Amino acid sequence: MLVFTRANFTLFAVPKTGSTAYHMALSRHAQIVLARDTALKHMPLRKYDKFFAPYLKGAHDLDPERVAVIRDPLEQVRSWFRYRKRPKVAGGPMDLSGMSFDDFIADVISPSPPEHARIGSQWGFLSSPEGALRVDHLFAYERPDVFHAFLEDRLGEKVRPGRKNVSPEVDAPLSPEMEAAFVAARPEEWALYEAVMVAGGHLVSDIPR
Repeated sequence: MLVFTRANFTLFAVPKTGSTAYHMALSRHAQIVLARDTALKHMPLRKYDKFFAPYLKGAHDLDPERVAVIRDPLEQVRSWFRYRKRPKVAGGPMDLSGMSFDDFIADVISPSPPEHARIGSQWGFLSSPEGALRVDHLFAYERPDVFHAFLEDRLGEKVRPGRKNVSPEVDAPLSPEMEAAFVAARPEEWALYEAVMVAGGHLVSDIPR
C-alpha cells in the first residue's frame, strides 16, 4: 500500500493485479510506503477503515482518496494458481502438484477452503463487512492506459511500470461446468468488475466516510 499525501490518494495492493510492479515504479513518489510485510502491503479496505484511516485523520488530518485495481475474477484466480505452482512450494501446504485448475477452483469456492486455496476475493478486499464498495476510484487491470493516465495526472510524470512478480506460465484450462460454478459463487465480484469495464476501465464511486 502506498499513500501519496501530496497527490491525495492511497493506492491499495489488491493481490494479483500488478501491485508489485506499481509499488516498485511509484514508491519514490509516495510519502508512506507499506511494502516489505505482506499483511501491510496488501491491507484490505476493512482493516484500513478500522485502523489506518483513523490514524491518518487523527494524526495528520489526512483523508486521501482510495484507489485500487480489479482484474477479471477468473484470471485473478488463475494467476494465484500459476503462482502456487512454482517449484519452490513443492512439498509444503501450498503445493499444488498434480492439481488441475478445476480442482483448485473447486477448493477456492468450497465452504471451507484448504490452506492452499485460501486466497480471499477481490470483492472481500474492496468492500466493507456490510457489503459496500470502499474505494473512490477503481480501475480495470485490463485497461492500464486509463490507470496510467490517472496516475500521470496526479503525479505529474509518465508512469511505465515493468513486469514484476509475474506468475510462471502454466497451462490452466477450466471446464465450462466449473467456470459456471465459479461465476455463481462470486456474483458481487463479477458485477463490480463488469461495472468497471462498462465505465471504460475507471469506476468513480461516491463512498461515505
